[in-house]
Amino acid sequence: MEGGRVLVVLSGCGNRDGSEIHESTAALIALDEAGLEAVCTAPRVAQKKTVSHITGGDLPGRNAFEESARIARGKVKPLESIKASDYDAVLFPGGMGAALTLCTYAQDGPSCSVLPGIEELVHSAHGAGKPIAAMCIAPMILARLLPGVLLTLGRECEAAEHARAMGARHRECGALDAVVDASMKVVTTPAYMVAEGPSEVLSGARRMVEELRKLMA
Repeated sequence: MEGGRVLVVLSGCGNRDGSEIHESTAALIALDEAGLEAVCTAPRVAQKKTVSHITGGDLPGRNAFEESARIARGKVKPLESIKASDYDAVLFPGGMGAALTLCTYAQDGPSCSVLPGIEELVHSAHGAGKPIAAMCIAPMILARLLPGVLLTLGRECEAAEHARAMGARHRECGALDAVVDASMKVVTTPAYMVAEGPSEVLSGARRMVEELRKLMA
């Protein structure tokens, strides 16, 4: 599909507490190469945790929307203004913000909950037959909301066990590839769950977007 619009859902800026920057950038590059328009969004909420990416120590709280604007070069829409019907697909980059702020997986494991605005977006998009993509740890959001979904978190790991505990199905996958659930219109790639560098993340993002375009057709 040429000219399709893909909503890219961010959660801050930085792998330890927000959206993973390499993954977000790789997704945006892959979408652009595929002729798809990326529209970035983020919730106007305080990040559940913010840390120094140098020392690992805590930093004062930051807003997910304001921080996401760094990745989006200022072009970011507040989540509360978004209607799934305006977009052809939804994409979640990884980073711990997906597991801290967009859902509570980092704190609560398989008993996690999802931010209400994110839950509404996923259910609206899925209910309308729009495909959804997710990278790295972000598939845990889909595991929580879409029972029976097939996804990847890379190799077998605790997160894969937790995804199954939430009713998802897990398939191992290398960093350069993606896993497709054609019936549920979901595509996932493991990114830094297994990737050893940004070039592998970009290759996986390109593969994910290639499969996403097929699901959009």
